[in-house]
Amino acid sequence: MSDALRRPSASEPLSLESVKFILESLHESHRDFIGPHVFVLFGASGDLAKKKIYPTLWWLFRDKLLPKDTLFIGYARSDLTVPTLREKFEKFCKVRTDDPEQKAAFEEFIKRNSYIKGQYDTDEGYENVNTAIAQMEELYKTPVKRLFYLAVPQNVFQPVTKLIKKHCMATGDAWTRVVIEKPFGYDDVTSKALSDHLAGLFTEEQIYRIDHYLGKEMVQNLVILRFGNRFISPSWNRDHIAAVTISFKEDFGTQGRGGYFDNSGIIRDIMQNHLMQILTLVAMEKPATINAEDIRNEKVKVLKCIKPVELKDVVLGQYVGDPESKTEDGRTGYLDDAGVPKDSVTPTFATALLRVNNERWDGVPFFLRCGKAVNERKAEVRIQYKDVAGDIFDKGKLKRDELVIRVQPNEAVYMKLMTKKPGFGFDTEECELDLTYNSRYKDIRLPDAYERLICDVLSGFQYNFVRTDELEHAWRIFTPLLKKIENDRVKPIQYKFGSRGPEESDQLMRDAGYVFSGTYKWNPPHKL
Repeated sequence: MSDALRRPSASEPLSLESVKFILESLHESHRDFIGPHVFVLFGASGDLAKKKIYPTLWWLFRDKLLPKDTLFIGYARSDLTVPTLREKFEKFCKVRTDDPEQKAAFEEFIKRNSYIKGQYDTDEGYENVNTAIAQMEELYKTPVKRLFYLAVPQNVFQPVTKLIKKHCMATGDAWTRVVIEKPFGYDDVTSKALSDHLAGLFTEEQIYRIDHYLGKEMVQNLVILRFGNRFISPSWNRDHIAAVTISFKEDFGTQGRGGYFDNSGIIRDIMQNHLMQILTLVAMEKPATINAEDIRNEKVKVLKCIKPVELKDVVLGQYVGDPESKTEDGRTGYLDDAGVPKDSVTPTFATALLRVNNERWDGVPFFLRCGKAVNERKAEVRIQYKDVAGDIFDKGKLKRDELVIRVQPNEAVYMKLMTKKPGFGFDTEECELDLTYNSRYKDIRLPDAYERLICDVLSGFQYNFVRTDELEHAWRIFTPLLKKIENDRVKPIQYKFGSRGPEESDQLMRDAGYVFSGTYKWNPPHKL
């Protein structure tokens, strides 16, 4: 991609224009941060903390998007100090060493960090955390707002939250908020146990179940596209739409993390959470307001209309190495990963057919498709419209219109439609109405998903977080399928690394009403 069309990444400082753009958007959404805050990161020594959370906190601090008086406390079982913790995450922060001002800002960021070693299931460490926060309150002469971020394994969620409640809750008019990373349980039973546990400790307003996909710009844009455009809204129903496909593809395999992945599989890792959340935004009715509770109420109504997925409506795949691949990774299959049992039947690819049984969507297939080690890296929503009635052109020349919302990479919204081919006659041609963000907003750095979500937590904005009943219904839809796959050891179909996945996936979609034309060719807009 030409540099002229490349938007800055989150690791790059904001331009003055971008700072103004983001500050205005924060102010307009009533996110004015007042008073001292503390960000406590449990699991500070882990991969998520060093690769994502600490870098995100640095970028927000660098760009002055955090509350002015914010301190950071890392907590883990490892024997670390702030300097050794810094060694873990600094390279992921991508600090510009040739910029004295940025180097000085990073040193100031480090000064605001402290580290506490402690166990996750004993009182002492939490008492130390509370003592550290109490010292902040003495310094600022006011109660401190407390954000606790759990970047820890699922098996310690319960002791960590129990001891936060026992020792670390805010006082006075300050708030306490607890952020929990997925997975939110392993099935409907374990998820309910976790939800019941949390409900016994905190109010729903204090709990933030983070699904970073809900923080992505194009996922958020779905609400505006649907309900802010007069020409789209009337056609958003079974009378006009033939099929909806929500895809998530990765062009790499498990890359040595197969041991972790094998405990979850692609359905738990991607489909049950990320893709289902997007489905609810695509299918929901217009909410009364854009208030978080109004939107989440409509999402839950969609989930209530979906029956549990049956195995007959699913295609499962597992990638194998391609001997002709030019890369070592491409020649390696899932079962070649050292952490994966040689007889594993864990799927690395899945396509599922779902139906939303209500008046708007009766008869419209919703396809959820996700896979590792396929031909491209892409996440998108594809709305395929029905055939034109009364075709007056050469039969077979007209292709179905499609509205495509590309979530990643290179965010875009485009409408694939038919136009007249230049020249004499009435020959038809597939073309597009295109909004590619890299060209339309080339000078603006959009917030990274984690940047947005951390700001949301600080401001108490819960729209982008999963509510308890959303979680309950998502697990209701997928748990019977997961149990069937595991109990019967359903063998996935093999597909080559770098392919589109199993051919049976495309066949399932064809049989249910999706039409593959294969004739559309993308022409990058404003190519320089």
